[in-house]
Amino acid sequence: MNDEFARSRAVCVALTAATLGLGPAGASAQTSGPGVGGDLASVTYEQIRAGLSDPTRWLTYSGDYSGRRHSPLTQITPDNVRRLVPIWTFQTGTETRGRGFETTPLVVDGVLYVTGSNNFAWALDARTGRPFWQYRRDLPEDLTYGSSAPVNRGFGILGDRLFMVTLDAHLLALDRRTGGVLWDVELADYKVGYAATVAPLVLDGKVIVGNSGGEYTTRGFIDAYDPETGARLWRFHTIPGPGEPGSETWPDDPEILASGGGATWMTGTYDPDLDLIYWGTGNPNPDYYGDLRPGDNLYSNSLVALDAETGTLRWHYQFTPHDLHDWDSNHVPVLADLEWRGRLRQVVMLANRNGFFYVLDRVTGELLLGKPFTDTTWAREIGADGRPIVVNDGGLGCLPDQWGGTNFYPPSFDPALELFYVTARETCATYVPEAPASTPGRPNMGGVVWTDQEAGYGALRALDPRTGQRVWEFRYPTPTFAGVMTTATGLVFAGDHQGNFIAFEGATGRNLWHYQTGSRIWGPGAMTHMLDGRQHVLIPSGATLVAFALLEDGQE
Repeated sequence: MNDEFARSRAVCVALTAATLGLGPAGASAQTSGPGVGGDLASVTYEQIRAGLSDPTRWLTYSGDYSGRRHSPLTQITPDNVRRLVPIWTFQTGTETRGRGFETTPLVVDGVLYVTGSNNFAWALDARTGRPFWQYRRDLPEDLTYGSSAPVNRGFGILGDRLFMVTLDAHLLALDRRTGGVLWDVELADYKVGYAATVAPLVLDGKVIVGNSGGEYTTRGFIDAYDPETGARLWRFHTIPGPGEPGSETWPDDPEILASGGGATWMTGTYDPDLDLIYWGTGNPNPDYYGDLRPGDNLYSNSLVALDAETGTLRWHYQFTPHDLHDWDSNHVPVLADLEWRGRLRQVVMLANRNGFFYVLDRVTGELLLGKPFTDTTWAREIGADGRPIVVNDGGLGCLPDQWGGTNFYPPSFDPALELFYVTARETCATYVPEAPASTPGRPNMGGVVWTDQEAGYGALRALDPRTGQRVWEFRYPTPTFAGVMTTATGLVFAGDHQGNFIAFEGATGRNLWHYQTGSRIWGPGAMTHMLDGRQHVLIPSGATLVAFALLEDGQE
């Protein structure tokens, strides 16, 4: 259902001036504090490219460009993780009903940069969680898609600037010392249905972002902007225009193409050597009613590989042609180099909402593997033409629901264990298509979905990327939306819908530790960094950010 489903107006609860030392609630406000107003080291592209080689920093959504969300830190181990305790919490005071905090904090030199629901943002002292400054965007009262579930997944950073997208479809550059706005550019018209929730991907001289709003009569895009000026450098439309390659997979109707969906609301990955961006695309519009859009509907439900310099499409792979179930491919693509049938292959891996795990050659887009990682009866194999062989369109029993076999929350890959970890969902749904009204600024779903709430469950699954087989799983009582992070000691951090933050042994799936956060963990994966010689692990949950570290000597 793209990345949002609740149809409620978010309630912004402004943090008080007494708590944060800010100006009046309701205005965009910033305040400086120790550690922010002084000399800050400028963040360079080379440092972002180096990823987690400096363990005191986390400079991009997945930790590095590969999307692995795998930390080299070794202080916390399977033997001592039971001594992990919370050391501080930060209450945002703003959340999305039923969901909450979906960000991944960035950390530079002891300062955390955090975004929250309703386009709040903060600079926090990483030692205590105390805010240095707060930013709040003044959003319009007539938001369309942005009011559905007004989340944000994080900052990008370069130099002394932070980059954040907004629910009224803008891209901002903030001064990381003060939170002050340096520039503000419009991505698209929010009144039509556009919004933005993605964590920007920052390259050398480019800020890459995408849009939300695929349930409205919108047309997806991936954009590159100049980090200094905010000038747009290029745009790639995920739904082609009339006469462009891919338009033959749609009706010959410019209006249908202009409202074809294909939103791009999850952060992609990047191979600097190939200079290729890998980005997932969302559902065609309308979601469940396909009679208005016969054909495969490129480039919806696809992975696209774009030339970073020009935005030109190098290759694509479509996972679910002519999607009728809202099975977006808005996932984090994971890059790795694997021995594959006797030779080293540069691959991109992802577990898809349609229930299949895929391995593609990231240079050419060649399909190397496509295997189910769920128990879906919709399809059980990929044909020679690269398309799923559909055996159950719903007439033989229930299908995975509109949230799919997995979703946008990040997976992780441990290169030492060579295991891919993903939160899987097993569900049972019936789809009822209906002709939509197609009204600009209104949802355009094209039907309803009925889900058997008693039939579902969730699981953390470890997959062998060479075969797609499950090595182990840990079941949750209900389908969950928590992401995954791994570390070099063989730990896997995940979470569930019941609010449990959990550490597992990566090789076996043994449950080693858990902490009850008090709210469901929806969307984020953990992040970790070193500070003052101590490894910290952070997880957003509900409206709270919780930081953990090992008990120090002498503590009980």
